[in-house]
Amino acid sequence: MKPPVCLVVDDSRVVRKVARRILEANGYEVAEAEDGQKALDACRAAMPDCVLLDWNMPVMNGIEFLRALRREYGPEKPTVVFCTTENEISFIEQAIESGAQEFIMKPFDAEILLGKFAQVGLL
Repeated sequence: MKPPVCLVVDDSRVVRKVARRILEANGYEVAEAEDGQKALDACRAAMPDCVLLDWNMPVMNGIEFLRALRREYGPEKPTVVFCTTENEISFIEQAIESGAQEFIMKPFDAEILLGKFAQVGLL
C-alpha cells in the first residue's frame, strides 16, 4: 500500500523540515512548497492526500491558495490543516469558511500535529 502524501506549504525551511521529520516518522511521504503558487502547481501535478498550510507567504498566501484549490477541486479533497501564528478568531473562521478542515498554531510539536491529523481522519 502506498503511503499517504502530505504537501507541506510554508515559506520557512525550518518549519518544512520539522513537519517533514514528524510526518515521515509516522508513515507519510512529504512534498514541500514555499508559497501558495508553487503549492497549487504541485497539486495540479499530483494531488496530495493532505496539505499542511501556512498563512503568511510571499507570491500567494495560504488563504488565496486554499480558495483557488477549492474552486478547482471542490470542498473535500485534499484535507487542509492550516498551521499559522495567526490566532485571532476571524482568521480561524476565514480558514474554515474557505475550506480548511482544521487549524493549528505555531509553534507545534509532534503531539499537536499528529493529534490534529487524527481528528480529521488522517492517522
